[in-house]
Amino acid sequence: MDWNLNRINDYLFKWVFGREENKEILLSFLNSVLSPEGQGELIDIALAERELDPEHITDKLSRLDILGKANDGSIINIEVQIANQYDIDKRTLYYWAKLYQGQLQRGQKYKELSRTITVNVMNFSFLPDSGKYHSMFSLYEAQTGYRLNQDLEIHFLELSKWKALSVPPKTRLDKWLMYLSNADPKELEEIAMSEPAIRKALTAEEIFLKQDKERYLYEMREKALLDQVSAMEGAREEGRAEGKLEGKFEARRETALRLLRMGMQFNDVAMATGLSVEDIQKLQH
Repeated sequence: MDWNLNRINDYLFKWVFGREENKEILLSFLNSVLSPEGQGELIDIALAERELDPEHITDKLSRLDILGKANDGSIINIEVQIANQYDIDKRTLYYWAKLYQGQLQRGQKYKELSRTITVNVMNFSFLPDSGKYHSMFSLYEAQTGYRLNQDLEIHFLELSKWKALSVPPKTRLDKWLMYLSNADPKELEEIAMSEPAIRKALTAEEIFLKQDKERYLYEMREKALLDQVSAMEGAREEGRAEGKLEGKFEARRETALRLLRMGMQFNDVAMATGLSVEDIQKLQH
């Protein structure tokens, strides 16, 4: 059996966590994030259908996420992100706001708004604290720390930070992060014995791997995600290269200006700086 799966491929993630028959897996993961002490745990969640048409599976800009309403009324959205697309803080707030605002129908009252939660599973570091891999944000008074209400809750799970610690998993969340970090099933055997939902997730993977259509869609999605990472890295490299060229050009212009102030002729300045005579003439205007 080929276990070389990327568990944060959003197509596979949704297949394992976002199916009705796998709600036990999803609830275990959510409770590890939202109820680390085991208090007030969710016991059910109604999933909203957000399937991606097969013809769009290779679109690197498409998003496969999990959205549901828990038994306590909370609206919960899970996003899996393999690369830093930047402005994640603003994008997260925007998506959260759309979910929060979208709850009210005409005639409903504000008090009917429910707690809205976003959980970001990220394969990169985003926040400054290098040792804190789970962060939760809400609305707090700046000086006293008083929490305005429970309605806004945004979680960031930074897998790269957890992996960098290289420590055995201690909490339920640690166990899930180990799973999501693509640990081999042999490494997960002991953990799966103490966490039945992880064992069920591994079983779901076995079922997934036996289905040719699902594997094909997973591979197409993986290719799209890798293309996205490659394109972003290419853009960064191009930006760095352009920045270096612009910096060198600006330095030559400054040198040319100094030489002109010293009374040198255009042709001599051009020879000294490598700029064209036309560029040097423009510097005097």
